[in-house]
Amino acid sequence: MYTGIVQGIGRVRSLENGVFKVAAPEGFAPNGFDIGESLSVNGCCLTVIDDTGLLKFDVSPETLARTSLGDLVEGSVVNLERPMSADGRFGGHMVQGHVDTTGTIVSITPSGNAVVYRFQAPLEYDRYLIDKGSIAIDGISLTVVKPQQGQFDVWVIPHTLEMTNLGVLNVGNRVNLEFDMVARYIEKLLAATAVLPSA
Repeated sequence: MYTGIVQGIGRVRSLENGVFKVAAPEGFAPNGFDIGESLSVNGCCLTVIDDTGLLKFDVSPETLARTSLGDLVEGSVVNLERPMSADGRFGGHMVQGHVDTTGTIVSITPSGNAVVYRFQAPLEYDRYLIDKGSIAIDGISLTVVKPQQGQFDVWVIPHTLEMTNLGVLNVGNRVNLEFDMVARYIEKLLAATAVLPSA
């Protein structure tokens, strides 16, 4: 379980033959990683298979098909977050690291001390876009504003721009989207209730 609060910025070194290699920032994990440990990389929950020099992950064809990881090239910036500890503080919202789909940046507009990013998600996911609701974009916990027909805004403050990959993204770039898990569970429960036989 993650919270969508990015803890460090990594840089892609390679993605070849299903092996993804990322350089973590200095001091990100002073005691190293346990092999088999989970790590959120741009919102994707991946398993560490080696941390000798570089972080290495196996990436399946399913992960490449469902996420934007395949768009990354050497030098691309990625958001990193370690799983939340049992006694940790919740700073964002509940994030599983299970990407639902990808979205595209439609526009980037400065507004005062913030920057407004507008995204387009596939229309079939529009029902999960709730004004002032939560969404994870490349693993960043953000707030949905003005959702309509799969499009929505997020307002990004300078600190978030500095600490995440958003500051280097451009119009047309794809991002990983994970919608609020609570909304999905409620939808599933309501659908099951609707087909229950009456007493």
